Amino acid sequence: MQKNRRRFISSTCALAVTMALPKVSFSQNNDYDFYFTRLSYESGDWEVDERMPANVLNSLIEYTSLRVDIQERIIPLSDPSMLTAPFCYMAGHRLVQFNQQEKQNFKQYVENGGFIFVDDCNHDIDGMFARTFEAEMSKIFGAEALKKIPNDHAIYSSFFEFDGPPNTSVELNGWGDDIVHNYLKAIEINGRIAVLYSNKDLGCEWDYDFRNKRWLREDNTKFAVNIVVYAMTA
Repeated sequence: MQKNRRRFISSTCALAVTMALPKVSFSQNNDYDFYFTRLSYESGDWEVDERMPANVLNSLIEYTSLRVDIQERIIPLSDPSMLTAPFCYMAGHRLVQFNQQEKQNFKQYVENGGFIFVDDCNHDIDGMFARTFEAEMSKIFGAEALKKIPNDHAIYSSFFEFDGPPNTSVELNGWGDDIVHNYLKAIEINGRIAVLYSNKDLGCEWDYDFRNKRWLREDNTKFAVNIVVYAMTA
């Protein structure tokens, strides 16, 4: 995989206007371009993949020119302050059942320019997290809103070049439903991904001390960089 330099140049130029998203006032911090927000929610086990955020943030520092806050921020989905985050992450294994405020904030955030990356830690399309999260999306956005995205979608070339979502070790080792998922799903708003949804357990794949990346033949966090760059510039 080679870095798509043309897209990178255009992306870095776009960073200056990233926060000028419609209808919602994303917070602007003169010290940082990006910070990682994990969403907590009442119904499930949101506190998973504890080392993943630091690993992803290290990769953003290593590969991009973004000014990155190295501290993960944990904000309840029910807290209106999540509406100002440039990027949100949500994951778990168990039940997803939003209360009314969580549902309202989720809908308002994504419909007004936000980006939420949601990862199923079970790696199981019939597991509790997948079934209940997808049911919540149907209630909020309609039964047809969450769809598979093609493997030539712009998110796969937003920084590094991919021909679809990279396989994870949990898939190849038979974890969960024992299926290698060759797709991601998304809810798009005005032609842009607002909710990116994975059954691949990418969070677990990136859940290791970033100093151990030197032992990998290929840095598996590169796709995380693509996700963030797309979220910040699309």
